[in-house]
Amino acid sequence: MADQVRLIKKYPNRRLYDTQTSSYITLADVKELVLESASFQVVDAKTGEELTRNILLQIILEEEAGGAPMFTSDLLSQMIRFYGNAMQGMMGKYLENNIKAFTDMQAKMQEQVRSVYGDNATVSQDLWAQFLNFQGPAMQSMMGAYMEQSKKMYVQMQEQLDNQTRSLFSGFQFPGFPPPGFVPPREGADPAVAPTDKKS
Repeated sequence: MADQVRLIKKYPNRRLYDTQTSSYITLADVKELVLESASFQVVDAKTGEELTRNILLQIILEEEAGGAPMFTSDLLSQMIRFYGNAMQGMMGKYLENNIKAFTDMQAKMQEQVRSVYGDNATVSQDLWAQFLNFQGPAMQSMMGAYMEQSKKMYVQMQEQLDNQTRSLFSGFQFPGFPPPGFVPPREGADPAVAPTDKKS
């Protein structure tokens, strides 16, 4: 039987109530649920409104306010610029796919750690650091290839979107815009005279 989604209610006093344990919990407890890959949903206790994304964003904000933020100001600015942009939905999917690819890569690395140190090895911070040092050049090459592939994917996605846009609007005639195949006259030439008619 599939695990039930753990329901957490948020009350007007901003407290979170875990219906599974019948107790109040904190954002740190919700973070632990995320780290454990537990399935949960946060709703407003009064209206039933879905608040899971809001709570997850709060956790990210607290983490970013800590000592080791993940996102630079430049990256956050770039992300903000995509809101309201035609590529907003596509960018969300692009980031989601990239994070999944990175997570899969991390899982493979953890498998390699266990193959080196044994099946019962605990992947601690020290062990992880040793493994990364041991795998230095290979890791650098893998990450370089991943970043290059990610960059190419993004460029291809932009080109595909440009081509689709051109294809979509190629059959339409817009007032004030020249028709397809229009060649502007040379500078100084009489625009009323077609280039093929000019014989002097």
